[in-house]
Amino acid sequence: MAACDCHPIGASGKTCNQTSGQCPCKDGVTGTTCNRCARGYQQSRSHIAPCVRIPKVSVIQAEAAAADEDEEEPASEETETAGRCGKCTASSKRLNLSKYCKRDYALMGEVIGREAVSGDWVQYTLAVQSVFKKSRESRLRRGSVSLWVRVSDLNCNCPRIHTGRSYLILGQEEDLGSGSTRQGLTAGRRSVVIEWREEWHVRMRRFQQRSKNCP
Repeated sequence: MAACDCHPIGASGKTCNQTSGQCPCKDGVTGTTCNRCARGYQQSRSHIAPCVRIPKVSVIQAEAAAADEDEEEPASEETETAGRCGKCTASSKRLNLSKYCKRDYALMGEVIGREAVSGDWVQYTLAVQSVFKKSRESRLRRGSVSLWVRVSDLNCNCPRIHTGRSYLILGQEEDLGSGSTRQGLTAGRRSVVIEWREEWHVRMRRFQQRSKNCP
């Protein structure tokens, strides 16, 4: 049998398979001539065991460290934003009877336009499709209405609003802007603004039935 070009340290012998040319490799060594460490192994200084298995603890620690590095910046940014903006009721995705009772109106509408009117306010055009709750004196009805949001609140994602999406909005009657140059609705930190889901219809109907229990 002819001798092959087997690695003097990685191979366990000097002869190879005459068909494939594969040399006999030591544990953890791979390659046709046994010239490199297999996956999951690392090179050592031993001629007897040139490749040793990488400890699992080291692999786990390396993966954990990489995950921490990936998540560090977003977490820090979120913390800084929360510290700067404070608590935001409008960002909550939870809706219960208590929140429904504490607001004077509840509606569902699609945001179909946006316009920066001044340095402090942004005006959205809201197509109101359903009115679930309003006071007797309210003029709120289905159709187009302006929704005003302060720029400072938008910078804090309080509320988070995007054109082309429908939202469930609950607010106070004083937010309707009576006697103000900004006619329509205003949304801010005390409002509840949740992206619309079809199941909200059932929830709102249930709240309407249970509203007699509101304090």
